[in-house]
Amino acid sequence: MAKFDTVRALTRRDISEPVANKLAEQGFKLGDIKKMDVASLTSLLGDEAVAIDTLQKVGGKVPKEDAAKPKKGKAKAKGKAKKKGKGAEDDIAYLEGASDSGLDEGFELGDLGVEDVDLGLEDDEDIIKAEDLPPLREVDRPLTKTEKFIVAELGKIDGWLPRSLITELGHKADTLKMKKTDLRKVVKKSAERFIVNLIDPTESAGIIAAQSIGEPGTQMTMRTFHYAGVAEINVTLGLPRLIEIVDARREPSTPMMEIHVFDEIMNDRDAVERLASEIEMTKLSDVASLTTDIINMEVIIKPNEKRMKRRGMDREHIIKALKKMRRKAYSAIEDVDDAIHVKVGAPSFKKLHALMELIQSLKVKGIDGIRRALIRLETGGYVVYTEGSNLAKVLRLPGVDHTRTTTNNIMEIYEVLGIEAARNSIIREASRTLNEQGLSVDVRHIMLVADLMTYDGAVRAIGRHGISGKKSSVLARAAFEITTAHLLKAGVTGERDSLEGVAENIIVGQPVTIGTGAVELVYSPSDKKKSGGK
Repeated sequence: MAKFDTVRALTRRDISEPVANKLAEQGFKLGDIKKMDVASLTSLLGDEAVAIDTLQKVGGKVPKEDAAKPKKGKAKAKGKAKKKGKGAEDDIAYLEGASDSGLDEGFELGDLGVEDVDLGLEDDEDIIKAEDLPPLREVDRPLTKTEKFIVAELGKIDGWLPRSLITELGHKADTLKMKKTDLRKVVKKSAERFIVNLIDPTESAGIIAAQSIGEPGTQMTMRTFHYAGVAEINVTLGLPRLIEIVDARREPSTPMMEIHVFDEIMNDRDAVERLASEIEMTKLSDVASLTTDIINMEVIIKPNEKRMKRRGMDREHIIKALKKMRRKAYSAIEDVDDAIHVKVGAPSFKKLHALMELIQSLKVKGIDGIRRALIRLETGGYVVYTEGSNLAKVLRLPGVDHTRTTTNNIMEIYEVLGIEAARNSIIREASRTLNEQGLSVDVRHIMLVADLMTYDGAVRAIGRHGISGKKSSVLARAAFEITTAHLLKAGVTGERDSLEGVAENIIVGQPVTIGTGAVELVYSPSDKKKSGGK
């Protein structure tokens, strides 16, 4: 068992299996290898470059002149060490002694084994580029005087808190105008509570997260809708929405957007209404009445001036949209008096009917996928809510604040803004769904699920077509769904199961590698002769 654990510990540190087996067979453990020098490890492995690489990966001491030698078969890492900014020493004052090995190395995408991800976009226009967007607001900042005091106090009591908590404590202290003595007590208590709330080593975090989300999920309403700010737009919530999130559905059942505008126009109702009219997709049937003339084989379009004015359109918009139809669908477009005539050309009732259907659904103005756009006055100003979603094209519109505009379509966020934005969207949407039902779930459990769904650079569903179906253990996959198919396939292909997880160890009836089962305690009795005992 000790040999297997040594091999597993070494291979997890990216050491090749032959090297790991060779060291384990000699009786060395991870701690023994860390204490070895380059010369003794080279005599065992027969290759100095491999010995240096192995020592570096297990955290052993490697002389600088040896570490500088190039490794065989690997290109030198590119990139330069990142220079520290002005407030860097203040920012990490409470992290003294933390290891920063490996932070100075640059990596190519190929070095990390990251594959190109197909985003499923139809053309390059759907990709938002940095130069297409206004400059981002500056977020990074040096520590305030109060925050520096908190960091200093943490150093005195040998405590640690994340930067976000230090910022929050500093803001609260400044707001309440706390005295230094009171702030010291708060900092001490916060550091103690932070340590208590850390998860224990070898704890089964995944099982706890699943239980913490799954149990309240049974209390959720099966079918529920929530009106998003305005009574005309509803959004799926409750259990159906939670299932959509964890299943990584390509399109939610009720897609919607919350579009914020820049400060200059947020209180200008006319400007926001003009923006909403640019966003809302307008079909020809929305602004005109359509009839067919069987005798002359044509479709007659009579524009409604009031509807067109309300949507900021004129006849030119209609004619321009008609000319974008495929040329074979019509023979001529004539603007006569108060009507527009679109002729079929060939005397065919089938073609006339097809032309009528094409004109009815023809887009004249707006963005594809957004069926309605409504505005609502909120505390900060006017906000546009939409039924339907098209994030890529909405972000290109002038006046739209791309830092606050969002959609409930997680896959769309992934394709347009990237995987980190998608991870944040999963956390926000799942938290909002649970909070709407009055259910309190620690955000760290939801964060763990979001990390699992996005860790490989693409949004994966939790199920047999995603995370659970891609597990390395045959027994774990078989325990989830379609047992026979997994076992049969593994038997045919000769797949092995190393029994590293919880489910597979329970199936075979041996202790699981969590909690006390993850610790190997060996008692080494002292030599009685050396200690003078009888």
